[in-house]
Amino acid sequence: MYKTSLLFVVIFICTAKANECVPRKFDFDSIVCVCNSTYCDTTPDIGEPEEGSYQVYVSSKDGLRLSYSKGYFQKNINYSIADWKSYVKILASGINVSRDKKYQTILGFGGAFTDSVGINLKNLSKPTQEMLLQSYFGRDGSRYNFGRLPIGGCDFSVRKYTLDDTTEPDKYLEHFKLAEEDVNLKIPFIKRAVEISPNLKLTAAVWSPPIWMKTNDKFNGPSLLIKKYYQTYANYYLKFLQSYKSYGVDIWSISTGNEPTSSLVPSFLLSTMGWTPLTLGEWIADYLGPTLARSEFNKTAILALDDQRYLLVRFFDLLASNKKALDYISGIALHWYMDKYFPTTLLDSTHYKYPNKYLLLTEASNGFKTNDVPKVQLGSWKRGENYILDIMENLRHWVGGWVDWNLVLNKNGGPNVIKNFVDAAIITNPENDEFFKQPMYYAIKHFSRFVERGSVRIDSTTTKDIQTIAFETPSKTIVVILYNMSSEDKNIIITDSKNGDITILIRSYSINTIIYK
Repeated sequence: MYKTSLLFVVIFICTAKANECVPRKFDFDSIVCVCNSTYCDTTPDIGEPEEGSYQVYVSSKDGLRLSYSKGYFQKNINYSIADWKSYVKILASGINVSRDKKYQTILGFGGAFTDSVGINLKNLSKPTQEMLLQSYFGRDGSRYNFGRLPIGGCDFSVRKYTLDDTTEPDKYLEHFKLAEEDVNLKIPFIKRAVEISPNLKLTAAVWSPPIWMKTNDKFNGPSLLIKKYYQTYANYYLKFLQSYKSYGVDIWSISTGNEPTSSLVPSFLLSTMGWTPLTLGEWIADYLGPTLARSEFNKTAILALDDQRYLLVRFFDLLASNKKALDYISGIALHWYMDKYFPTTLLDSTHYKYPNKYLLLTEASNGFKTNDVPKVQLGSWKRGENYILDIMENLRHWVGGWVDWNLVLNKNGGPNVIKNFVDAAIITNPENDEFFKQPMYYAIKHFSRFVERGSVRIDSTTTKDIQTIAFETPSKTIVVILYNMSSEDKNIIITDSKNGDITILIRSYSINTIIYK
């Protein structure tokens, strides 16, 4: 009888040389990778796996960062009795992947271009700026294909502003003008990102319109849009699109406003404006939708909500009762901050009620809670785990893409005009002209680098300790992503419905991306 070991020997190859992580340890449970003007870790193309083989990329709490290996499927193997006992034990915690059952199409992954991002990039030398942008948008980097930007200022600015700040109402927007932040801090880096990643899609959102349009005449706090300015506000969006177009920047989508429910908290200093679902429906149906439809930007998508998951319960249903508004809406934008408090069944039910409206998560960040101290936790694996589990959860329930908040912040988690500091996937250290890639960066990269736009989620099972998700790419490559939440290494079998078995050791607290044809 032919005998073979169950724990498959992984063969390392070096067909394309990667720059390895330069690790640095701070006060938290894992490492950061340090990059500067001349060196940064990379994940180069190594070609598609040949028939019968698979490729593996691993990042782990103990320090691996997209470490590459290769193995082969097992088929028609005869085992000894001892091996069969081990095999049955592993099979009990096995994972099945089947491309016969398909779900949503993937839109992509990315992060946000805020004023703070531009400030932090400008504090680095030009070569280091380029290294950072390549890390996100380059072929050897994360291959981000989404970018988000505020229309006017947000909390990650150094002042509160809009694009028409006048002392008197300006109904015809005669004083509308892009801010110096647009021209100096956003547009140059966006244009470079588009040069690196030509498929980059940009989505934009207003935090607060000009305060003379609002009922409280303030940037923050409880407020609504004054009815006589409904058309003016639609024109405000149009002028923004025209202005960015004049700089050679095309905007793929706009949202109906960042986090309108934040206006319900009087003490919260975040710039915002509230909507009721019925008034928002009216504004989309009779003003924003028709204004865009009549313009050269009639292909620009409208994303509703741009707020927490719980608004799917009632708010969006009431908004969607305006059928004309619903026709203008392409998708629903969601934020992650309250995901743990509201079930994924809300995502499922929304998809089944509105199957033609895609779901897109447009903002996430660690360190947003009051008791998250310090705000920036250099090398925190726990925060990387928060990201990987949230991405998996959302994408397993019909969400088509996941967009991080600030692309880069400083070691304080800013700058921020209201001191609403948070963490980021990349943190700058301008004193040494370097930046730190956090575990959060790699959590997203395990998706963005391998799951290209147009991929389709396929069926995969999970176990008690191993979270999984799987995709079929446009080139018919299968991408399986696993996360071992356990403190123990796990031997598992992945069974593909067509290819056979992968028997593999999954390290404790590790993200694993497995690729095969």
